[in-house]
Amino acid sequence: MRQIVLDTETTGLDWRNGDRVIEIGCVELLNRNLTGRHFHVYINPGRSIDAEAVAVHGITEEFLADKPGFAAIVADFEAFVRDAELVIHNASFDVGFLDHELELLGRGRLSALCAGVIDTLKLAKEQNPGKKASLDALCDRYEIDNAHRELHGALLDAELLAEVYLAMTRGQESLMIGLEEEAIIGETDAGGVAVERVALKVLRATEDELKAHDAVLGDISKANKGLCLWLPPEPVADAPA
Repeated sequence: MRQIVLDTETTGLDWRNGDRVIEIGCVELLNRNLTGRHFHVYINPGRSIDAEAVAVHGITEEFLADKPGFAAIVADFEAFVRDAELVIHNASFDVGFLDHELELLGRGRLSALCAGVIDTLKLAKEQNPGKKASLDALCDRYEIDNAHRELHGALLDAELLAEVYLAMTRGQESLMIGLEEEAIIGETDAGGVAVERVALKVLRATEDELKAHDAVLGDISKANKGLCLWLPPEPVADAPA
């Protein structure tokens, strides 16, 4: 399975108020392994950046002055994420912004481009209700080194989130591996040659064992005043005419 762990930085908190995407960072997972492939761009939004946003990610208008607009990078972005499952922390935020950018150019939404979205924020809250679920909190919980994360950055956050996601879902991976190994055991010999399964011997209780079993159940029923749920109720005698 191909997955893309994705993060964005923006000019503000709400695309409905005209805020825009200014950075996209993506890393690729293939069958739960980091491939080393990534997609990273800074984008000139053509508008100002809220001071509160700059305090979070440190990206200034001056830095973005010579960067391309979204239209110049959209084809490369679509090619990188196409048909993959997206892994995003607080997915509604990033998906909302990216869908808005795509719609401004008359292009299809992410839901038509990608195979689906996993929201790690929702997953973290389901796994640990009531506990902090920020990316920093999850890095602490899963002992992932984020000491170099002084400011938010789309590529750095995507790289950290990839490690967090793999740690959060490692139990599912172990379960699947266990099922695969169990299915394989006994099917081939040491040389890989198929071995015919030996028919299992079915042992059935003898008549004496069945009687002894019924006697034990009867004693339990008497001690429990006939309230044993695993025994059928005794028939009620017909009332005299």
